[in-house]
Amino acid sequence: MIIRLSVGTAMGLALLAAPALAEPVKGAPELTHNALYKAAKLPKVACKLDKGTSSASTRKYITRLVGCLNTAWKPAVKGFVPVKVAFKAADDQESCSTGMDVSGSFAEICATQIRVRVADDWIRAKSDLAVFTSITRTWGSVVTGQSGIGQAWWALENGASEPVMNEQNRRYYLQIDCFLGVSAKAVGRQVKDWKPVAKVPEFWKNRFQGKTGNRLYWLDKGYQAGKPGACNTWTASSSKVA
Repeated sequence: MIIRLSVGTAMGLALLAAPALAEPVKGAPELTHNALYKAAKLPKVACKLDKGTSSASTRKYITRLVGCLNTAWKPAVKGFVPVKVAFKAADDQESCSTGMDVSGSFAEICATQIRVRVADDWIRAKSDLAVFTSITRTWGSVVTGQSGIGQAWWALENGASEPVMNEQNRRYYLQIDCFLGVSAKAVGRQVKDWKPVAKVPEFWKNRFQGKTGNRLYWLDKGYQAGKPGACNTWTASSSKVA
């Protein structure tokens, strides 16, 4: 099996052994028929966010946003465990998931926490686009981790075929995009154009995000539906996850 890239894994991802094939995925009910997809539309959460341009206000913004996401997603995920934020020291640039040093701000899943480094790029920015996108994108891994999707994705067999593995990975990361859209809707974020959101880079070079058109499709699909059932990328046609 070709080894997948190591990324932050929510709630201590355990590796499973259930075989499955892509194009589209079969034999992996935790992916294609996950109980998460039956959840109702996420409740709207009053989430007043003001990033400001200080370290303290930016940290307060992040903590508030994660709290809102905990509230919004709790009804959707069976056995949901609220997630806390842990802020890294200013001089701690190491990513727990990649081992790389990152010069700017970033968020990632480390064990059962969202760990965040807040640097000048987020602090000084007048717009909250980068921090909002990064935190809600990272939150998608909380959803996949607590729903069993992450474990099942990691365990998918690919027959040592790079094209198959690449498609499986795109299905996963496009689902993360879709969950971002669901989260944005739940916390009352007004989004009319997803292109700026799609352009916010991750702190590691993710080559599995798919074509821009497909990213915009899944972001908006999650947003318009406001519920995780819209985000089943595992049964979508290959063209929708290219």
